[in-house]
Amino acid sequence: MKGYEFIFTGVKLTLLPSGALWWPEERLLCVSDLHLGKSERMARKGGAILPPYDTRDTLHRLQTDIEASNARTVVCLGDSFDDLEASDNLPEVEAIWLARLMAGRRWVWIEGNHDPGPIEFAGTHLAELLQPPLHFRHIARVGAAGEITGHFHPKARLHLKGRSVSRPCMLFDSDRVIMPSYGTYTGGLRTDHSVLSRLMRPEANAVLLGDPPQPIPMPR
Repeated sequence: MKGYEFIFTGVKLTLLPSGALWWPEERLLCVSDLHLGKSERMARKGGAILPPYDTRDTLHRLQTDIEASNARTVVCLGDSFDDLEASDNLPEVEAIWLARLMAGRRWVWIEGNHDPGPIEFAGTHLAELLQPPLHFRHIARVGAAGEITGHFHPKARLHLKGRSVSRPCMLFDSDRVIMPSYGTYTGGLRTDHSVLSRLMRPEANAVLLGDPPQPIPMPR
């Protein structure tokens, strides 16, 4: 798979241009923070009216990554739906699309803060997944090691030719990986935020999404 290859806790991983993480030895594809149904949830709650195409766009990219990798396992790292009601309200065509992606492979739903409980879709529903030497959970824990997490939607702010540019990115050091958001309608937390600075070691790197992804020292 084309992307940024790196070694984490002795495991070879690849960050794909889409923001998915590929573990080739296990044929495991990990995605974080899909936030499916966000436009529906915002309209339901009286928020901004957004074009209702975010779920289709996210599922299309997910389908592309699954087909390219022939993944045996897919791990959704929490906040897969914008809330639990959004999973119930998924239009039939999109629910069928998701079911087809799930068919014939192991599918793990990790609980997030937006979807903190079982949903109606099939698959395995877990608070965390331990697949040694990696530990998959939604939110990073201080003092943990070997963890793959999401939640923060990290973005790096760069200054290029006199202007400021913000790019989604993955963060990693010797203890943890914090994945970018995979969903279409998601914001992000800048890498110089104190929360991320406390979690990541001084030597941490950011990998900017793109084709190909580009590694840089984590902006602080």
